[in-house]
Amino acid sequence: MEPHAIAFLAVTLSVFALTVVFLRILIPILRSHKVGQKILDIGPRWHKSKEGTPIMGGLAFILATLLVAAVFFVVKGLRGEAQNYLPLSITLAFAVANGAIGFADDYCKLIKKQNEGLTELQKLFLQLFLAGAYVCVMAYTGNFPTLWKIPFTDFAMELGWFAYPVAIILLAGVINGANFTDGIDGLASSVTCVIGGFFAVFAFVFYNEGMAVLAGILVGATLGFLIYNFHPAKVFMGDTGSLFLGGLVMGGAFAMKAPLIGLIVSAVYIVEMLSSLLQRVYFKLSHGKRLFRMAPIHHHFEKCGWKENKIVAVFSVVELLFCIIAWLAM
Repeated sequence: MEPHAIAFLAVTLSVFALTVVFLRILIPILRSHKVGQKILDIGPRWHKSKEGTPIMGGLAFILATLLVAAVFFVVKGLRGEAQNYLPLSITLAFAVANGAIGFADDYCKLIKKQNEGLTELQKLFLQLFLAGAYVCVMAYTGNFPTLWKIPFTDFAMELGWFAYPVAIILLAGVINGANFTDGIDGLASSVTCVIGGFFAVFAFVFYNEGMAVLAGILVGATLGFLIYNFHPAKVFMGDTGSLFLGGLVMGGAFAMKAPLIGLIVSAVYIVEMLSSLLQRVYFKLSHGKRLFRMAPIHHHFEKCGWKENKIVAVFSVVELLFCIIAWLAM
């Protein structure tokens, strides 16, 4: 069996198993400390039954990721191969740092005892700062592309220094999109698992062991989390988990030097974010009218009568279609 196949299977199974075990331990602890979700009155009335469900469950798969990644890098270090996986290590650090922002946000929500954490400006500043740091470190180590391939063509565009601010905006935007996607049971986990499958295909076709590890983390973490997050959810990942996953997804696109392909792969994240942004802008411009029944868009479909499992299934299929499109665009 090829090294990338072994890495993918080992990482997927390890992260999956550890996530399930850690959640089994973490959920009672969160409940005992009353670390539960607060539901806003403006939300769907049927979501009130979710109030009190433990949040910050993303800590489980972040910890699982750190343990498995540590073993992987130690093994590679002993073989003198650690340098080959520098983009992976930087991307993992970036994802964990974004998870730390999410943790701070979740913690603020718990202290304030309401469904509000860090302010939008505080969160955006931290995300842009981290994105800037990630781009700079990747560039310093020679792993940041300024020559960006145009999807569906054989052309590539040299952006030069312009690539840096564009990359920072794309990273922060997609990561926020992942956060917006985490709104109903199993949605963010399912969509991200499909994206992990895309990275796995890339790793197998191009014999890329680093991307195989990243794909294994995404698939193992999301499948393990779905055991407890599928409707009706016993735990929510919180901003802790969604920002970590968003950082890993878009960071992975830059690690494989295909940021524009990453945008296609992250289409569901982006649609979720844009639906919320458009709702807000339209509400202000129209003096109180709404473009959607509720935003982000998955709540619009809830208001239209769709069950949560149907939304998760449809959004996952749509994400799969976008992944196929992204593959054809490469």
